[in-house]
Amino acid sequence: MTPPAFFDLQVNGYGGVDFNHDDLTAEQLHRACERLEADGVAGILATVITDDLQRMARRLSNLVRLREADPLAKRMIAGLHIEGPFISPMQGYRGAHPADAIRPADADEMQLLLDAGAGLTRLVTLAPEQDAGAKVTKLLAAQDVRVSAGHTDASIEQLTASLDSGLTLFTHLGNGCPMQIHRHDNIVQRALSLSDRLTVMFIADGTHVPYVALRNYLRLTGIQRTVVVSDAIAPAGLGPGRYTLGRWDLLIGADMVARAPDGSHFVGSAITMKQAHANLVGPVGLSHADATRLTRDNPMRAMGLTA
Repeated sequence: MTPPAFFDLQVNGYGGVDFNHDDLTAEQLHRACERLEADGVAGILATVITDDLQRMARRLSNLVRLREADPLAKRMIAGLHIEGPFISPMQGYRGAHPADAIRPADADEMQLLLDAGAGLTRLVTLAPEQDAGAKVTKLLAAQDVRVSAGHTDASIEQLTASLDSGLTLFTHLGNGCPMQIHRHDNIVQRALSLSDRLTVMFIADGTHVPYVALRNYLRLTGIQRTVVVSDAIAPAGLGPGRYTLGRWDLLIGADMVARAPDGSHFVGSAITMKQAHANLVGPVGLSHADATRLTRDNPMRAMGLTA
């Protein structure tokens, strides 16, 4: 059986290369793209996460510049995913995003980041409760940029208002929230209750979302409205080991999950999409065709691309 060519909407880095490094070089970006391609990935959204606004803008501009000069990177990087800085500042919900850089959504600041992305931004993750009047959501939708809720504790009313204004996706549901939440009134249940209007993304490594929970979630969201992402960080594709990533000293075990030094939360994943596909077919119990829909067809369709 021919393996699928995966499409990943959330890649922060790969093969030892961090896309959020201020000094990302052409050689590093090329090497990351080579590793991604070798692991069966046909396309990605390079993801830039919360930081000082000007620093984020410089990183986006650098990715655009390096991609333009490299035919492989241009083929592999279908666009940019901006995750933050307009997310929840609350402990647990912000995850590994730095608290001092999180801010309420602002249309001018969002446009600054979009301009830095030079038309390549395809996806923005924000918290609806940080976007007063859904002004930024409307701005993004008007420019054909997909909006995803994530790192959020939005109420059902805030989620619904955001959906009415252009929200279409939810980023890594079941993550970007505290380990301990209300057993009934929580962001997971709220998002699932609206899954007929949302495309919901999951990390299929068995740890970010245990397989038993993922099976339950898939019954609610349905195959057609679900996407699997890696949320890969720089050590992805290198296997277990100890790595330094920015301010983090990470120990990645056999489960390929990166954890904060104190174990309080995850710091992304080091899983490959090939492994995620195998997990969907194996422990989750999907058919090869359905696993391929989640890891290739649906993410491309969600971005308005042809699978």
